[in-house]
Amino acid sequence: MSEAKQDVVVGRGMDRVDGRLKVTGAATFTAEHKLPRLAQAVMVQSTIAKGKIAAIDTAAAAAMPGVRLVLTHRNALKLPKPKPPDAKDQPPPVKLNLLQDDVVNYNGQPIAVVVADTLEQAQAAARRIKVRYAAATGAQAAALDFRQAARHPRRPKEQPDRPNDSNRGNVAAGLKGAAATVDAVYTTPLENHNPMEPHATIAAWDGDSLTLYDSTQNVSGVKKSAARTFGIAPAQVRVICPFVGGGFGSKGTAWSHVMLAALAARQAGCPVKLALERTQMFAPVGARPMTEQRLQLGAAADGTLAAVRHASLSSSAVQDEFVEPCTLLTRMLYQAENAQTSQRLAVLNLGVPTYMRAPGESSGSFALESALDELAYSLKMDPLALRLRNYAETDPDKQLPWSGKALRECYREAAARFGWSRRNPEPRSMRAGEQLVGWGMATATYPANRQPAKASATLLADGTAVVRSGTHDLGTGTYTVMSQVAADALGLAVEKVRFELGDTTLPEAPVSGGSMSVASVGPAVQAACAAVRAKAVALAVADRDSPLYGADPA
Repeated sequence: MSEAKQDVVVGRGMDRVDGRLKVTGAATFTAEHKLPRLAQAVMVQSTIAKGKIAAIDTAAAAAMPGVRLVLTHRNALKLPKPKPPDAKDQPPPVKLNLLQDDVVNYNGQPIAVVVADTLEQAQAAARRIKVRYAAATGAQAAALDFRQAARHPRRPKEQPDRPNDSNRGNVAAGLKGAAATVDAVYTTPLENHNPMEPHATIAAWDGDSLTLYDSTQNVSGVKKSAARTFGIAPAQVRVICPFVGGGFGSKGTAWSHVMLAALAARQAGCPVKLALERTQMFAPVGARPMTEQRLQLGAAADGTLAAVRHASLSSSAVQDEFVEPCTLLTRMLYQAENAQTSQRLAVLNLGVPTYMRAPGESSGSFALESALDELAYSLKMDPLALRLRNYAETDPDKQLPWSGKALRECYREAAARFGWSRRNPEPRSMRAGEQLVGWGMATATYPANRQPAKASATLLADGTAVVRSGTHDLGTGTYTVMSQVAADALGLAVEKVRFELGDTTLPEAPVSGGSMSVASVGPAVQAACAAVRAKAVALAVADRDSPLYGADPA
């Protein structure tokens, strides 16, 4: 008898399993969860970049109708000194502003929280709070000028897997002997996240146990951060996030407002919702930092790179350190015997920067690829030919082979589809009617990240399956992709699989960032489903009352 071939689901086009919920408005996002006695909170932010709160008058706000609590550094619960985070926690947690003192480190820092019966009451009361500051002046004034801070760059703390500097060969000699050189500085601005769903948290205490509904890319990270913040066991914290209305990196970290919601809920004695207003998305929840990148390239007359030097300076914060890893791709994207990179920080009184849509790669590839185009122009060489001339067959920095690389084929296919051979390299030579037309190309790369993940699978008596993992769906299709992986591993139709995510009571999964959710969680789902399928088969062939008794498990 021939074996029936299973219809593979992975890779097949299908409607998203959560699509109907989203288009009908039935998907419950963080701020939409309904809890009994839920109060509304509004965060008040500083209006200076550095100094101290000299006086804060909350009397008028506290006396307004519906106001339950006005929380400032004067009456906030004193929190225990948090234990150092586990070095394995990725991304590492940031230092939070939780009303523990009167110090202001950046404009937009949380300095008060108002809790009231309604959002309108909380907003009105927040506007009645009067603050007098002792702003830092003179030599101690706020550092806000990137160029000025760049005069005193700081070397970042070393990360074992991501050294700040790299050096191979002799760059100075390579530049000196080059037929053509480029020495240029490229800058990128501060860029803010603003997803469709602003950051939001609902916090509820039951004794010493805390439940957080949080718009996050990292339920497990929020759980660990909350346990450290309040000095409780991780088992006493539950974080729930079934849907995320966009994150792009900003929701990979537990920010101050998350713990402020929990602090307010504890002191108000009721569940509290704290949703950031659109204007509050610009300081306390991170941004892509500013960069200033100097690229020095040298090449032989045939385009072979003789030397590459990439020095990156990115903005960071007085309060906590963040490095935009702009030079990582320069170390490996092109073959060059002589290469040197460095990463330094310009420390400012701004909110702590964070990950944003390909951190390092976006800013770094802009600078590197722009410099390569400058070099191609100097050599009178086709930009694509220059990149092919310096194609890296192995990782030139780590001296390791690629697990896979199809960039050469990508170049060839893209050039053919675009008609690159028809490009005229002379400036202002190509037109479409009265408009000037320019044709350009660039290379981009992103690492294939993975982290450990867990999943569980259960076969039910009705022939359906429930598969679970504490991962997230940022709108990228995790519900659907994992349902497909599970269906194939189980040998079931995808309609018979229910995938559950976004809850720390589920098996732990890593942050949904770095484009790694499918690569990390997919194998765990596949393994769990294969194991439960094997268990069901073993039961069937061992059961004397089964029509499959004694059959070959295969």
